[in-house]
Amino acid sequence: MAYERDIQWFPGHMTKTRRMIEADLKLVDAVAEIVDCRIPESSRNPMINEIVSDKPRIMLLNKCDYADENLTAEWQRFYESSGIRTIVCDCRSGKGINRFLPVLKEELSELLERRRAKGTIGKALRVMVVGIPNVGKSSFINRMANSKKTKVEDRPGVTRGKQWVTIDKEVELLDMPGILWPKFDDKQAALKLAFTGAIKDGVTDIEELAYELGKYLAENYPERLKERYKLDSLDGIITELIAKKRGMMLSGGVPDTERAAAALLDEYRSGKIGRITLERPSAS
Repeated sequence: MAYERDIQWFPGHMTKTRRMIEADLKLVDAVAEIVDCRIPESSRNPMINEIVSDKPRIMLLNKCDYADENLTAEWQRFYESSGIRTIVCDCRSGKGINRFLPVLKEELSELLERRRAKGTIGKALRVMVVGIPNVGKSSFINRMANSKKTKVEDRPGVTRGKQWVTIDKEVELLDMPGILWPKFDDKQAALKLAFTGAIKDGVTDIEELAYELGKYLAENYPERLKERYKLDSLDGIITELIAKKRGMMLSGGVPDTERAAAALLDEYRSGKIGRITLERPSAS
């Protein structure tokens, strides 16, 4: 992927969130880090490793229903071999979420044993939920709490303040606002985040974005692209091919590539093109 435009993101609440996470880490027993299964590395804020340090952590590979199953399995093996416990899940449908509490208790077994020895049985385990915007934190918490305690929207930056959510007598979750880093030095990571909608479309050029996504899909998932848009060939600019096929034309017979670009991005993000992953462990 070759993308020349720099994507910058400087919302003030991100700096505030980092300070909040650092201050509140001492209040919790473990951290649940949620990443987008389609872009596991690009959707991990590198600051999280630095902030969380050696605090027990569970990684949730979320949105698995939208990701390539074979690559998801590769990513899970990759993280597990690095010593990070992982759960493959889809927070909106609830798939895999039932594994969280057993894995959490297994990871915190020594702490639970110490509490039993001290006679402090019944004290709730506290877990901080972290991740970048739009990665599924609120959906995860709602599933765990079986309620609508947190506001869920498919756009970044919805959760602005922290909140405690009681799951049951045994577990409490601390929902933190999504945190992106202030500047993207890795243009490829920025591009993938923009593809999935983790970066607001207003700070990117939609047509350039769709052009790059179309190129990637044509190279890596050609059959799914052809099937979705009824294309016989992928020769040419994908957004132009889509516009022509769907009758998205401007006056003078010019393909409406802006409209086609919006359709391509929307249909990729909603999983309508198929289960697609944008990066693999060997390339990270």
